[in-house]
Amino acid sequence: MADRILVFYGSYRRDRQGIRLADYCVRELAARGADVELIDARAVGLPMLDRMYKEYPEGEAPEAMAALAEKIRKADAFLFVVGEYNWSVQPGLKNLTDHFLEEWFWRPAAIASYSAGRLGGVRSALAWRDILGEMGMVVVSSTIAVGPVKDALDEAGEPVGDGGKALERQFPRFADDLAWWTAAAKAQREKVAPPY
Repeated sequence: MADRILVFYGSYRRDRQGIRLADYCVRELAARGADVELIDARAVGLPMLDRMYKEYPEGEAPEAMAALAEKIRKADAFLFVVGEYNWSVQPGLKNLTDHFLEEWFWRPAAIASYSAGRLGGVRSALAWRDILGEMGMVVVSSTIAVGPVKDALDEAGEPVGDGGKALERQFPRFADDLAWWTAAAKAQREKVAPPY
């Protein structure tokens, strides 16, 4: 059975550059046989966090929140495509993730970062490692950092230039790492129920 992978992207900007990397990741994971879906925080449109999903009485959570909770629970793994705002994380993606907690538990997550600058969003990626770990995910060691993103991927998310070539070289190992942890987590969940 194909791995069910959700790719999360969180920029709310009008002229989004990072969507190129999100589209590339979705396309490449699908080409490797994954059942993959892009979750665009701006399109989902959750409100600023007031109540977590679990804090709503049964059946009273906003429809978009309930639908996303179900997708997260059914996923085998996650890939977070993260941009860097002021040396830190994007508020839109952070807001989306904070609506959930137990839904994330016991699955692996990978981080692909980007920025308009040459550092490729690595400071954001470092922050996300701790955040995702605290939320109950196992963060794989392989990462991807793309910057400047507009020089590495065209508007269709196709690799261009030296940055695009570097991304094409890095992605297979990155995806293999996520696939290995996904298989390990699936096998363990089939043998033993999570402890909590």
